[in-house]
Amino acid sequence: MGFSVEEFTSTLKEIDSPLLHEYEFFVQSHNVKVYRKYSNESGLYQYKVIGEIEVEPETCAEVYMDLEYRKTWDKYVSELKHLSNGETEYIYWDVAYPWPMSHRDYVYRRQKMQFNENGTPSWVILGCSTTEDDMKALGEIPEKSGVIRVDDFIQGLALTSNGKGGTKAFMHYYDNPKGNIPTMLINWAASTGVPDFLSKMEAACKGYKDYKASL
Repeated sequence: MGFSVEEFTSTLKEIDSPLLHEYEFFVQSHNVKVYRKYSNESGLYQYKVIGEIEVEPETCAEVYMDLEYRKTWDKYVSELKHLSNGETEYIYWDVAYPWPMSHRDYVYRRQKMQFNENGTPSWVILGCSTTEDDMKALGEIPEKSGVIRVDDFIQGLALTSNGKGGTKAFMHYYDNPKGNIPTMLINWAASTGVPDFLSKMEAACKGYKDYKASL
């Protein structure tokens, strides 16, 4: 089950015109700004992130989609693999949370779409937890003992040129990690983890050419 064209286009529009009227400014780190919106239903926050990466957007999109490469630069990956390939990918991801917290794992679908508006190429990558229909097609993915299954997850990433040889990035992110994680720790992860991820991704993008050459 794929995403709608409108879901892609609405995410792309937020690069230049982010919809922040329900969000509050949360934190800024270097050239990354994080905004958040409280969800009464879950008691957690949704986040919108705006920043820049000093690498062209096509490389950023390739690096973000490359699961095998992700294993080499993301220390929180315990297991990461494709369950099904195609225009819409299905992915299994086991995330190593810091000790003493339990690992979390995700079964989610992901899809990429490229745009070319006024001669400027852009990429949008969407992901979300699998639905019942998805799981009927995939079959059962058993939960692991001691690992908490995250089944409430959405992410949208848009990448375009910043006009200076780099990338302007927008991200919308929410997940419910379940369990008794202190609010302070969740806030810390959002305020430092997201900017830190973009920083590590930038370094990974800069090393991607050498990684590809080594294969």
